[in-house]
Amino acid sequence: MKFRLIAIAASVSLLVGCPDNDDSGAPRSYTVTVKNLTPNQPLSPLAVLAHNDRYRLFSVGEAASDGLEILAESGDNSSVLAEKETNTNVGYSFSGTGVVLPGNSDTITLTIDPTQASLISVASMLVNTNDGFVGETQLDLTSLAVGASLNMNMAVWDSGTENNDESAASIPGPAASGEGFNSARDDNNRVSFHAGVISLDDGLATSVLNATHRFLNPGARLSITRTE
Repeated sequence: MKFRLIAIAASVSLLVGCPDNDDSGAPRSYTVTVKNLTPNQPLSPLAVLAHNDRYRLFSVGEAASDGLEILAESGDNSSVLAEKETNTNVGYSFSGTGVVLPGNSDTITLTIDPTQASLISVASMLVNTNDGFVGETQLDLTSLAVGASLNMNMAVWDSGTENNDESAASIPGPAASGEGFNSARDDNNRVSFHAGVISLDDGLATSVLNATHRFLNPGARLSITRTE
């Protein structure tokens, strides 16, 4: 439990810059950068949503949405991005440029109307897991001044939708190229802090993973900068 509290505390955001005195409704532009901090866990293409305060991408201790389940099990971000069309609280959706390899980063540029959306949520799957993902939700950008940045560590979460057997049939990443998403939910059906990969090297007989696929929290680093 102490480790969990330390890891979650490490994801607390840091603001760099001056207070924002701009309360107009003019469009605002941001760059959103996610850096992969794991040794051998590619991250799936990023999903970024801009929304109001009535939307949450996920809540710890509650069941994952169907869209998040698909992203967390297969890396496919399309169902999460489609919430722009299906949920009136989501004003904008943005996709990353592709898979983010260990040590690499991906940056998305977004322009939003703050009267329609002033918060963002970000998620990406660790593809050599059953249903692990990095994610943050309801990040408030209203006080971010031009030139200021919001920097934070991203914890690794377990969507709770697939048993962590680490089998070749169920890992969609390059370690196995398994099936990915399966609509059957055979785990505890609630989002929780990810306990980490066990791997065959550490005695999990069903695992196709090895010690290089293990990861420590945080799994990624998030940086949001307001550019105008």
